[in-house]
Amino acid sequence: MNALVPLPVLLPLCVTGLKLAIGPRLQRFQRFITLAVLGAVLVLSVLLMVAADRHGPLTVHLGDFAPPIGITLVADRLAGLMLTVSSAVTLLVNLYSLGQGMADRDDQTPVGVFHPAYLILVAGVSCTFLAGDLVNLYVGFEIMLVASFVLLTIGGTATRIRAGSTYVIISLFSSVLFLVAIAMTYSVAGTVNFAQLAVRLQEVPLGVRTLLEAMLLTVFAIKAAVFPLAAWLPDSYPTAPAPVTAVFAGLLTKVGVYSMLRTQTLLFPGHRLGDVLMLAALASMVVGILGAVAQTDLKRVLSFTLISHIGYMVFGVALAGRGSIGGAIVYVAHHITVQTTLFLVAGLIERRDGTTELTRLGGLAKTAPLLSVLFFVPAMNLAGIPPLSGFIGKLGLMRAGVDNGGGWAWALVAGSAATSLLTLYVMAKVWNLAFWRDAPPGTEGEGVVLESAGDEPGDESGDDEDGGDEDGGATGSGSGLPVPAGAVVSAGFLGQSITTTKRLPWPMLVATGAAVALGLLYTVLGGPLTTFTDAAAAELLARTPYIEAVLGR
Repeated sequence: MNALVPLPVLLPLCVTGLKLAIGPRLQRFQRFITLAVLGAVLVLSVLLMVAADRHGPLTVHLGDFAPPIGITLVADRLAGLMLTVSSAVTLLVNLYSLGQGMADRDDQTPVGVFHPAYLILVAGVSCTFLAGDLVNLYVGFEIMLVASFVLLTIGGTATRIRAGSTYVIISLFSSVLFLVAIAMTYSVAGTVNFAQLAVRLQEVPLGVRTLLEAMLLTVFAIKAAVFPLAAWLPDSYPTAPAPVTAVFAGLLTKVGVYSMLRTQTLLFPGHRLGDVLMLAALASMVVGILGAVAQTDLKRVLSFTLISHIGYMVFGVALAGRGSIGGAIVYVAHHITVQTTLFLVAGLIERRDGTTELTRLGGLAKTAPLLSVLFFVPAMNLAGIPPLSGFIGKLGLMRAGVDNGGGWAWALVAGSAATSLLTLYVMAKVWNLAFWRDAPPGTEGEGVVLESAGDEPGDESGDDEDGGDEDGGATGSGSGLPVPAGAVVSAGFLGQSITTTKRLPWPMLVATGAAVALGLLYTVLGGPLTTFTDAAAAELLARTPYIEAVLGR
């Protein structure tokens, strides 16, 4: 079973090379192999999760070189669960992207550009979850960064380049800080392997150990969009195509949270920065949800709720108890799925009505009942309505806070309750404006061509009546209006104009419905899920199973 550990990283990379060699040809075959490899990664992830639960952490030393020389990959309960959830989500988002490509009548871009970058992103995420040392954790981050920039700026429009540039600058800063932290760690411990560091860092002077902890937490907080290091997120994510925004919002920030869980429990047990983390968690909750309350665009609403709910996960990391760590793991799995689903729904709304601006929406409960259900269920799940999985995770975290009994813990319990209520208010606001009330006058109808994300003032080339190209495709030039910084625009993969339609593409609907069902599955399997995450938390805090599996002691 140990031989399976590297495959979630290797399979997507190998298929990416094959797809790049094929180019834009054999499009149906390329769609098939993309779905096939993502399905295979999902099956492998489930097998690794089950094996880790039954037999303990699985390890492989690539090239049979032992630490600290060789590359070590480790799949324990936490890594197995994260791999399984992320693999399921990336598979569904890829299916959604196929539907969007067909709806845009743009077959080449998803196959020739989106899919290779997407598979590299999946490989980077898997590498991060399986990394057994700081260097390969860094490598996983950099693989994700390269793929992320391609996906964020796909089409090369001004708005996407601007948003992608901000994302890359922030990410490069965190990468440099990460490299410095790795170098300092190696200089004081003589290794970057997690298992060896777990032993050797205890002999390092307390001040140096605290500095290393602070530097690593800063890096991971930037990746996770923890306040006040989250200003880049609301303007970066909403400009990308819907599948990109969905997978970024649902998955990439959780990689930072995973890294916090891994390093804080394994390398810095009894950490001294717990109060700082609690303050950051509380600030993320409050500032994020207040930002969501102030927004009128659905994508930006969801971006701010993302920042807010990262605070719940940091809450669990900060308390560093078995109950809080278990609650945080439940909430990470829940939030990956639910946040992705809500962004997929936002893409469906944009495809149908031409906008995600709430002041221009209305009447969807009557005219699009299926779409209403697809939004309502994950929205209530995000708000933590019993007995959904959001409630299970929040309850576990709040119980851990009450058991802790400290002043900061009680403040976070109160903040969690207030944030949950405000999340319910925000979701109710979206429901009332977009779904429940009558459609406002002047709502755009079917067949309207939306403005291009790349139009410049005065650009009227191709401003035909049908807004399409000579083949009837949805590639019109749009309104010719300038796009202000941070604006949310409606466009396809290449930033071209798209045509609204009341009949939504079936792959997009199927993928979104499956994501909703996956979120509900966490509720149905709430008992086994919490049992598994409690065991994962106990394994993380014990540290010994991980160390023995890697070092063979």
